[in-house]
Amino acid sequence: MSVGSSRGRTGLPALARRIALAAQGFGRPRPASVGTRQLNGVIDRLGLLQIDSVNVFERSHYLPAFARLGPYDRTLLDRLTFDARGPHTEYWPHEAAFLRKEDWPLFRWRMRDYRERYGGAGSWFDVNQSTVDWLRAELAERGPLVAGEIEHDANHRTGPWWGWSEVKRALERMFLFGEVAVAGRTRFQRRYGLAEDVLPASVLSRTVDDADAIRELLRRAAVAYGIGTARDFADYYRIKGPRVGVALQELEDAGELVPVQVPGWESAGRPMKAWMHRDARKPRSLEAMALLSPFDPVVWFRDRALRMFGFHYRIEIYTPAPQRVYGYYSLPILVDDALVGRIDLKSDRQARVLRIQSAWTEPDEPPVPLDRLLPLLAETAAWQGLERVEVAGGARGDLAPLLADALRPGVGFGA
Repeated sequence: MSVGSSRGRTGLPALARRIALAAQGFGRPRPASVGTRQLNGVIDRLGLLQIDSVNVFERSHYLPAFARLGPYDRTLLDRLTFDARGPHTEYWPHEAAFLRKEDWPLFRWRMRDYRERYGGAGSWFDVNQSTVDWLRAELAERGPLVAGEIEHDANHRTGPWWGWSEVKRALERMFLFGEVAVAGRTRFQRRYGLAEDVLPASVLSRTVDDADAIRELLRRAAVAYGIGTARDFADYYRIKGPRVGVALQELEDAGELVPVQVPGWESAGRPMKAWMHRDARKPRSLEAMALLSPFDPVVWFRDRALRMFGFHYRIEIYTPAPQRVYGYYSLPILVDDALVGRIDLKSDRQARVLRIQSAWTEPDEPPVPLDRLLPLLAETAAWQGLERVEVAGGARGDLAPLLADALRPGVGFGA
């Protein structure tokens, strides 16, 4: 089966893009109001929300729901993800992410892998067993705690601000191993508790064979992506090795995955093997306007973003300022089925201004439609509790002066 005979503006297959975006929840009418049901629906569709602490504009896990649903009350999402009584916890299904508590058993194979890698004889964890044993007793007696609430001689930083104390290091190892689970967050800090004190007994008692868990995770990745290659599906939950191919073949044999060819998806001059999930929607057109988090599943696998959208994307948070090309926290701009630009935003909460640090259009794409982008920026600012949008002095990018002109008082949107 061939997908993408209709090519888009960049020459990449438009149908494949629409399948992928529809699977991610784009192209649907916005709900009249956004409550916990709609927010749960986004998390269930994506399977997880990746967490990142950078708050120059907004923390990443809030952005996928905003991109798909529009403005919502962030305290509702906090109740689902930060409250220990909520349906979600944290683990490392992709990077650090929120996921359903009931999905925790699907990652026991990963917990064992981590224990073998970081907990064996001679490891830091093994050498510091006295600290680990003390922590177990402390959590058993006091219940879930933020690392800073634990009083111990080893609980002091060993380096600059990002240095972990031995207590924090032990907690993170126990978290990787599944011995400790996250009971929500306090001031964005993880609250660690023994797994038996955090997760329901029905979750703790459930066992899933490794092969079954990996096949299920790859199936979910295929549902969330709609269409993709083995590397695409494997990256969604960071699964490696020959078991990926085995599980995908089983899903194909079961009829869950349908082999397809996507024009332009090639490796070494040969078509890449790809599949579409049997239930994937194939929209003839798709209308969407959104700013994407750097950690949105649409773009988090950079090779897929390049192959699917012709969008070369690298986050520049850790790049020294003089060497940045697009900006500290540059967000892809999605217009319908294409990524047509990127914009670096900062929420200046003291001045109550959403500042545009830089803004760029993508090569070979048509101009970014300002009549759609400007209302989205105004909506974004209001969602952030800010009063106006401004282009920062010295803002870079070919789109920045166009936005500055449009935002000038007395002109169009800026009036």
